[in-house]
Amino acid sequence: MRIIGIDPGFGRLGIGIIDTQNKKELYAHSLCFETSPKDSFHTRLQSIGSVVRDTCIIWKPDHASVETLFFEKNQKTAMHVAEARGVIVYELLKNGVEVFEYTPLQVKIALTGFGKAEKSQVAFMTEKILKLEKEKRLDDELDALALAITHNSSFREK
Repeated sequence: MRIIGIDPGFGRLGIGIIDTQNKKELYAHSLCFETSPKDSFHTRLQSIGSVVRDTCIIWKPDHASVETLFFEKNQKTAMHVAEARGVIVYELLKNGVEVFEYTPLQVKIALTGFGKAEKSQVAFMTEKILKLEKEKRLDDELDALALAITHNSSFREK
């Protein structure tokens, strides 16, 4: 099975793709897509939709693991992220990818066994599980890969 993990964002969007074999995770691809603050709000949403669509076309994931939103202090930012998340889910479904949602708490527990784990601990476990080369990756990328790993450990076929 191929799983795409998405850490939704408006300014930065984390995308991570893993392949699974016998419940083991294998790194396939990741990126951190950034929209330009110089672009209009609607252009930025369109760019996010395009990168999700193109990624689905190229990588053909079976399932998507998308982080649920938690309310931020800045309501304007939270609204923008919510709208970006809507575009992301729409593009995934439009491209035939089944969508699953996980909270940050679920990701922390799946990767570290501890719900109050620090972001650095989740990143460390993500790199260790996927046996990633020592390469600089942005937090958004690692969060997206962590979401994909969470889905692989949590999903049970019916």
